[in-house]
Amino acid sequence: MPRTQQSAEKHEGFTAEERAAMKEHAAELKSAARRPRGAKADPEAEVLAKIAEMPEADRVLAERVHALVRAAAPHLTPKTWYGMPAYAKDGKVLCFFQSAAKFRSRYATFGFNDVAALDDGTMWPTAFALTELTAAAEARISELVERAAA
Repeated sequence: MPRTQQSAEKHEGFTAEERAAMKEHAAELKSAARRPRGAKADPEAEVLAKIAEMPEADRVLAERVHALVRAAAPHLTPKTWYGMPAYAKDGKVLCFFQSAAKFRSRYATFGFNDVAALDDGTMWPTAFALTELTAAAEARISELVERAAA
């Protein structure tokens, strides 16, 4: 690309929503670091509080996803991650829910990080758009979480 064309294009950087999520994540890390050694926060309560703050459409999805994840893999630890519900295995975030409102997206997302044991050949999905939770979608989420958390 010619230099003049590059300089004419503006790099907008992070959106306000992305900056807010990063600040929330920094606050989560600071909060965890400030806890006295051995003192534990109630991670389930923190996740449920974040879910309760969501707009109704996202809240309904997040509550159901939370219940599905807890039933499919009760050994995962709920936690907040960038201000969103997430579930960790051995301290690393395995899967997460992202509300549509958080980043002004048209759909909520349920995704997996690289610690999930979902490898399938050379390419596989790591995030799923959620607009509604049907029985089939719930069964798929449960199956994926069970497999990922194994």
